[in-house]
Amino acid sequence: MRVGDRGRLVLPADLRQRRNWTEGTTLVAIESEHGVVLTERDELEKLVRDQLAGKDVVKELIEERRRAAATEDQS
Repeated sequence: MRVGDRGRLVLPADLRQRRNWTEGTTLVAIESEHGVVLTERDELEKLVRDQLAGKDVVKELIEERRRAAATEDQS
């Protein structure tokens, strides 16, 4: 693949067919320290749900904030 003028990226036809990505499919580019991952929006939502399954995210955020506040109070 090559980045074209105006930053356009053309995905090979065989890749689009395998992934069933038709015109109008919403894709998400995720940048990390290891590179960039391109995935379909619905696939990303499923991945996030699977990773968060069984976790109490609100409780974890509250605990994290309490630890940060305690550290700030000690300073």
